Amino acid sequence: MGTKTVDETGAETGTEAERDERNLDVTKADAAGTSTDEGTGPAADAEERNEADADVEERDEADADLAALDESEAGRDGGVGQGAAAVVSAALGLVSLTGSWVSTVAAARETLVGQLQTSSTASVATQVKEVYGDAWATTALVGGLFALVALIVGVVVLVRPAFGAPGRPQAAWIKSVAWAGVSLGVVGLVLAVAKYSDILLGLPSTS
Repeated sequence: MGTKTVDETGAETGTEAERDERNLDVTKADAAGTSTDEGTGPAADAEERNEADADVEERDEADADLAALDESEAGRDGGVGQGAAAVVSAALGLVSLTGSWVSTVAAARETLVGQLQTSSTASVATQVKEVYGDAWATTALVGGLFALVALIVGVVVLVRPAFGAPGRPQAAWIKSVAWAGVSLGVVGLVLAVAKYSDILLGLPSTS
């Protein structure tokens, strides 16, 4: 009888221990399941979406910065040079019409040469041509050279985008100034040719 009581007590003790272990395992499993559910629940999905949106915004900002950098580099590389050339073209075209110190000095030199090379016994027509006609022709020649350079520079500025990087349009003000230079160059060149050939403002008659 004593042995049987001991065995029953040991069996009950072992059963209770097994039951406690099973309960502990179930508790651990429930805790693990709860933590897993918390990691994959709506809150975790919302956090992942927020992180993805943040990554997209960062990439968009980086792309915008790169685009702005490309535009600024394009402006420094092409816009500045083309704008300066357009202004130079317009200025040269204006100089071809109004005159410059180069044409003034050249005309004065031609007048002096005519006075030195023309004798006092020469005819009036010869004296007028050597002293005044050659000086005026020289002025027209210098003006024509300025007009030609203005025309060439303006045309180069206008056709430059065709040989540059595609997708980078030329600024409107550059085109306007370049066209102004071309127009002034054409007008100055026509007037210079007309004056040099005595079609316009020819020498007065001495007869």
